[in-house]
Amino acid sequence: MIIRPFRAEDEAAIVALWVKCDLVRPWNDPRKDIQRKLQVQPELFLVGEESGHLIASVMAGYEGHRGWLNYLAVDPAHQRRGHARALLSEAERLLLERGCPKINLQIRTTNAAAAAFYHALGYGLDEVISMGKRLVHDEPSV
Repeated sequence: MIIRPFRAEDEAAIVALWVKCDLVRPWNDPRKDIQRKLQVQPELFLVGEESGHLIASVMAGYEGHRGWLNYLAVDPAHQRRGHARALLSEAERLLLERGCPKINLQIRTTNAAAAAFYHALGYGLDEVISMGKRLVHDEPSV
């Protein structure tokens, strides 16, 4: 798998990947999420390509205090081959290069497989409550 930054022409394939991986929710328009990411550290939006097809993605970001990971996805037909680990490793490298001391991520409580994956790679459960407030209410496009 080749890891490279996202390009505008990747949008449809990435949205389809996220839908296939069950990452899309009605309150998050994936196309708007992509456009927002392209305004802030677009070089940290990575995709994995194999034989000319996009099979993986991750969005990373760093605001000076913590790094964040979102939309880590690998096409189910390509899972269990180390692609997620490779993408995660590259995102971690890029965040560390920027001086990031810690990475945060959120996992839905129903996604035990994702929690086990991250745990195996050294991520631990933080004793925090994750809270959010929606400032913009997207109308889904998917």
